[in-house]
Amino acid sequence: MPDTPRPRQPIKPGFFTIPDDPAQPPKLISTRCDDCGEFFYPRRTVCGKCMSRKTSEVELDARGTLYSYTFVHLPLFGSTNMEHAEGYGVGQIDLPEGPRVQAPLAGKQAEFKVGQQLRGELDVLRDDGGTDIMIIRFRPLGEARP
Repeated sequence: MPDTPRPRQPIKPGFFTIPDDPAQPPKLISTRCDDCGEFFYPRRTVCGKCMSRKTSEVELDARGTLYSYTFVHLPLFGSTNMEHAEGYGVGQIDLPEGPRVQAPLAGKQAEFKVGQQLRGELDVLRDDGGTDIMIIRFRPLGEARP
């Protein structure tokens, strides 16, 4: 009998998708201004560029270029995942559509360099009564998930 996948939910709804197929990458839930075309992440009801209230929710690929990063040498707050016990990275990632997002990084400090391409993935932060609480984090493109 095949294992039934555990239910998964985002740490906070409205920021990223959780695909039904765990092999599929998440999408970032963002806003696009219908008047000027500017993208925003996280979502917003008023365009920060032209002040229009005509905005649409769009899903963006979780991929981009590493603008800047740092590593915190303490366990990730709220995580019971042993991978997070030695500390974690936080990066600012420029999405191709324009927004710069700040998110956790997946991997060791030596694996990152400014300007490299990253892709988003889901990671279990903790178990909440049989449901996996998920975060999105970014890994160097081409790096295999352990």
